[in-house]
Amino acid sequence: MILLLVGLLISFITVILFLILCTNIIISFIKKKAFPKKMLIVTLLGVILASSIYIYEVYFFTFSEIDREFTQKGPGPVTSPTEKYTANAYYELYGGAAGGVNVRVEITNNNENNNVQMVYYSDAKSNFSMEWLDEDTLYILNNEPDYPNSNRSIKLEVGKEIYHENGLACKSLIMKDEYETCYQN
Repeated sequence: MILLLVGLLISFITVILFLILCTNIIISFIKKKAFPKKMLIVTLLGVILASSIYIYEVYFFTFSEIDREFTQKGPGPVTSPTEKYTANAYYELYGGAAGGVNVRVEITNNNENNNVQMVYYSDAKSNFSMEWLDEDTLYILNNEPDYPNSNRSIKLEVGKEIYHENGLACKSLIMKDEYETCYQN
């Protein structure tokens, strides 16, 4: 989150530097002064730095970057029929009094040293529940009944499919080997 704010600040400063650079280029042509090389270099460095932060945030995303400080336990645990897996939901508050709530679902593989994998991350709706359809398929109900376009419900096959509402997990180069199919809204 801090890296994102730094990136926005650098982008804002870079836009201002770009406007100053354009003005200086116009002035250098009109008054036949030297080309503003230092301003061009500083502006290009700002563009490169802002682009690097954007590329890092999008293509090197992992769920470990999720703020777990303000996490509350959600529904669950819900154990699979043969007790191989346990699903737990957690609510993450964001934005203070005017903010909202995200929900994440983690699957614990009870047969593999309690290996935990996050399979679902979305904005939380008022109607949320989890149910195992079979040993490897978890159905997550997450919708707002009064708003049909807010439905974030999905059926996921554990170990093969994940859902990330914003799609960052789907674009991540780091996470691409952790699933076969990634869904996003």
